[in-house]
Amino acid sequence: MALGALLVALVLGLLGARTSVSVTIPPSAPLPPTPPPPPLNTNVQTFFVRGVVKELRGDGKTVVIDHEEIPTYMAKMTMPFKVKDSNQLASLGAHDQIHFRLNVAEFESWIDQVTKTGKAVPVADPARKNFRPVREVDLLKEGDALPGYPLTNHRGEAFNTAQFKGQALAITFIFTRCPLPDFCPRMSLRFAQASKLIKEMPNAPANYHLLSVTFDVDHDTPLVLQNYANTVKAQHDADMAKWSFATGKLIDIDDLTERFGLAFARDPGTVSFNHNLRTVVIDATGKVQKILIGNDWKADALVTEIEKAAKAKP
Repeated sequence: MALGALLVALVLGLLGARTSVSVTIPPSAPLPPTPPPPPLNTNVQTFFVRGVVKELRGDGKTVVIDHEEIPTYMAKMTMPFKVKDSNQLASLGAHDQIHFRLNVAEFESWIDQVTKTGKAVPVADPARKNFRPVREVDLLKEGDALPGYPLTNHRGEAFNTAQFKGQALAITFIFTRCPLPDFCPRMSLRFAQASKLIKEMPNAPANYHLLSVTFDVDHDTPLVLQNYANTVKAQHDADMAKWSFATGKLIDIDDLTERFGLAFARDPGTVSFNHNLRTVVIDATGKVQKILIGNDWKADALVTEIEKAAKAKP
């Protein structure tokens, strides 16, 4: 009996060795669908504009354009515009008539779709003055004393920059009709951010002041500056307790701006502020501590300079 069971088991084992087992593998789970591309930034405003090239800057990505009025957005102006692709400017020269698209996002602007349409013939304007009185001034360097300048703030109060001795004074330059977010509005945004950062600092300096000076003295009256200050406060929830907007006589504004290499040109019939950007920190002794060039600096860098300037001793 045991021998018979052993023989049966042996036979079954041999049969099993020759039997293949079929295994069914389920299909792979389907791959997840490809996500759709992110939506385009719908916050970008676009305007199609005509203008005349006044200047091509050396960086290959900046062109100064005398452009027509852009209804509901910008008066007729002469302004520098940036391109993201330098090929947009490759075939352009001074006095070229062009069409272009202006793109305005929340924090930057640029132009594209630049098309040359002709050549403008420069015409002398008989109403244009050939000169305006200016002082011959020397550029100020870090460590130089800031002269006193008589100005009027947005509340209509006369003051002098010399009054801020003993405080850190940050000065930037704007004009209220500048709508491009990467120019004057960015200067106001950075000042608003800096004021918030200082307010949140432990042991924050109390002896500091922010000063935004307009160079559009014909338009930016104290009342206009007051309205502008109100707008900035509403837009950025800014603390205006230590921030003034100011205007003055053109000869004084020229003197102050030229001390720091800020230049602005004016053409009759336009709001022509083909200008560069400067922001300056004056220390508590009245000396230039830092000159910030352009618009790439950040609010925390300004706060660092203000904190240092507030501690300066004679």
